[in-house]
Amino acid sequence: MQRVKIALCGASGVVGKEVLYCLSKLKFPVDVSSISLFTSSRSAGQKTETPFGEMMFELFELKKVKDFDIVFLSVGGGFSRQYARDLAEQNGLVIDKSSYFRYHKDVPLIIPEINGNEVKGKGLVSSPNCTTSILAMPLYPIYKAFGIKKVIVSTYQSASGAGKAGMDELEVQTRNWATGNPIENDAFVYQLPFNIIPHIDVFQENLYTKEEMKMVWEMRKIFDVSDLKISCTSVRIPTIRAHAESVTIETEKPVTRVGALEVLAKAKGVEIVDDSENNQYPMPLSATGKFDIEVGRIRENEVFGNRGLDFFVCGDQLLRGAALNAVLIAKRALDF
Repeated sequence: MQRVKIALCGASGVVGKEVLYCLSKLKFPVDVSSISLFTSSRSAGQKTETPFGEMMFELFELKKVKDFDIVFLSVGGGFSRQYARDLAEQNGLVIDKSSYFRYHKDVPLIIPEINGNEVKGKGLVSSPNCTTSILAMPLYPIYKAFGIKKVIVSTYQSASGAGKAGMDELEVQTRNWATGNPIENDAFVYQLPFNIIPHIDVFQENLYTKEEMKMVWEMRKIFDVSDLKISCTSVRIPTIRAHAESVTIETEKPVTRVGALEVLAKAKGVEIVDDSENNQYPMPLSATGKFDIEVGRIRENEVFGNRGLDFFVCGDQLLRGAALNAVLIAKRALDF
C-alpha cells in the first residue's frame, strides 16, 4: 500500500503522543518521512522519541500543512475554529478531536464501529468526547438489539481528562498530602486526592454541566436518534487514567442478562469482564492501555423489571476516548 502522509497538530500533548502510538500499533503504512509533528512555539524545535524513531516538533503554520492525506487535530476548540476548515481545503481529511465541530450539521461525528460510513467523501470529521466514545461501544449493540427508551449514567472520570496538567496535579497533590505540604489547586477546583468532585466543565442553565450535556448531544447525533433520553452526572475521581461509567437503561423490548451478554460478546471493541464469583469487573487499573472497552456488572434492573438493565463500563480515556477513535476514523477513511 502507498505510504500515507500524516500531519499531527498538537503533537506534544498527551493525546498527540497516543495518536502516534496507535498509528504504530495498528501498523499504519507510514514512516518517519511521511509524518509531520506540529506544535506551538513552546515545543517547536525539540526532538522527541516516537514509535517511528526520533522526530522533531515543527512550529505550526497553515501554509506548512498542505497536501497531507490525513491531518489530526489534537488541540483546543479555538484552534479548530480558526484553522480546521482551511486545513480541510488543502488536505485529504481533517480529523478534529476538539468539541468545536461536534454539533455542526455538516460535520459528521464518528465512531467507526457505529457510523463509520459517514466519513466517506468528507474533508472534515469530528471525534466524540471521551465518555461518549466509551459508553457508545457497548450501548449501541444493546440499542440495536433491544431498543432504548432511557439512559441514566454517572461517569467517574480520571485526571487524564484534564490532560497532562491534570495528571501532574494529581501526582503533586498526592505527594504533598503524604508529606504534609500545602495542597494547591489549578487544573481542578478542589483537591483531588482522597476526594471526588461532581463538577466537570461549566454549568449550564439547566444545572447540568457542559461535560454532562455533551453525552446527550453527541449520543443523539451518533445514534441518529434526536429524542434519545439521557441523563448524565459527571464526577472527577483521583485516578490517573481511564474513565468508568455506571449505566442504567430502560429498553423498549424485554431484555435479560443472558441476552445482553450474547449481544455484547459479538460487539467489536468490547470486552466482557463479568465474573462476580471471582471478583472480575471493569476497573481503571485493568482498562488502562487497552483498546477495547471493558463491560461488566451486567444485571437485570430492579426498577424497570424485564425492560431494564444495569452495567458498568471502563475504558482508556486517552485511547478509545481520544487517540484510538481518531486513528480508527483514518483507517476507515482509507479502507485500510
